[in-house]
Amino acid sequence: MDSIIYLDNHATTKCDPRVVEEMLPFFSGIYGNAHSFEHAYGQEAANAVDKSRESIADTFGTDKNNALFTSGATESNNLAIKGIIGTRISNSHIVTSSIEHNSVLGPVKRLKRAGCRVTILPVDHYGMVDPSAVKAAICSDTKIVSMMYANNEVGTIQPIQEIGEICRQHNVIFHCDAVQAAAHYSIKMNDLFIDLLSISAHKVYGPKGVGALMLSNQKRLSLEPLFHGGAQERHFRSGTLPVPLIVGFAKAMSLCENERDRETERLSLLRDNLWNRLVGSLDGIVLNGHPEKRLPNNLNLSIEGIDGDVLLTNIKKIAVSSSAACSSGEPSPSYVLKAMGVDESLAKASLRIGLGRFNTDEEIQFASEELISLINKLRN
Repeated sequence: MDSIIYLDNHATTKCDPRVVEEMLPFFSGIYGNAHSFEHAYGQEAANAVDKSRESIADTFGTDKNNALFTSGATESNNLAIKGIIGTRISNSHIVTSSIEHNSVLGPVKRLKRAGCRVTILPVDHYGMVDPSAVKAAICSDTKIVSMMYANNEVGTIQPIQEIGEICRQHNVIFHCDAVQAAAHYSIKMNDLFIDLLSISAHKVYGPKGVGALMLSNQKRLSLEPLFHGGAQERHFRSGTLPVPLIVGFAKAMSLCENERDRETERLSLLRDNLWNRLVGSLDGIVLNGHPEKRLPNNLNLSIEGIDGDVLLTNIKKIAVSSSAACSSGEPSPSYVLKAMGVDESLAKASLRIGLGRFNTDEEIQFASEELISLINKLRN
């Protein structure tokens, strides 16, 4: 594994060793249930959760009681959307976009089948939503608008503040999936008019299995819980809290906050270096997503004259992913690229490259040489 260069940091990130070190005592030493307040074991665990909750809440500019821990972004997105709609399905309207993560589009489509009205807005060729389209879609029964901060495939950054302000003016709840953006941008919910924010630890160099749904301190929100059977997380999310994971989550977010500016600049330089090497040596390389308003670690490209499946099969020394998904052996282009109007042949020949904290200049140089050599070989 060490001989393979990992460039799939949109899928998941390596847990930072400093995060692992922070978590270790809570697996065997401080192992109490954070809800067992009657004894010292539980109190120590509860104190660790409380400290972590406050740290994460501060990062996003909200009160500590507004940080609800979940199993990850999929649960957070489901809780935000289904929780706001609740049992008022037939009297509700949802607005979202065609390039949202499936953990948003999935519950939205399920609610639509149950009788909820849904508007799925188109995007332009950069993968960007027009705020005026959001404004035009909002009507008297609109309960929630859900837009991602940054796309997980092409990296395009949405005009979140403008969309949030429109929602606030119309008294509509604004949910933002910030999973891909949380490691790279300072996100203050009140400044961006965000009411509900989804984040996940394993996308910010933390552990898998924990995330959060952040609630703004500007609104008093009522959510219908997905799980029943306990009073944890203000009755919004039943279940015993995973103390080690929560502690690791807080440490991971703290590291991102402290190192963000330097790391964003470094990743941007690495990404641009890789892109310049590729386009300087190869013809027919097309950038997908916005050329400037994109994640600093994202490079999504299509390669003319190449079969995407063959390319991925032959990449042995680099861990990257494709925007294309396969179903029953039949390749189908990414729904994100399709929504952006990318030609089907180019969509099927796309690569998603996600740089991360542990990538080096030497790795990027090797990756570029490897890709250039392989693409020339396949074309010949």
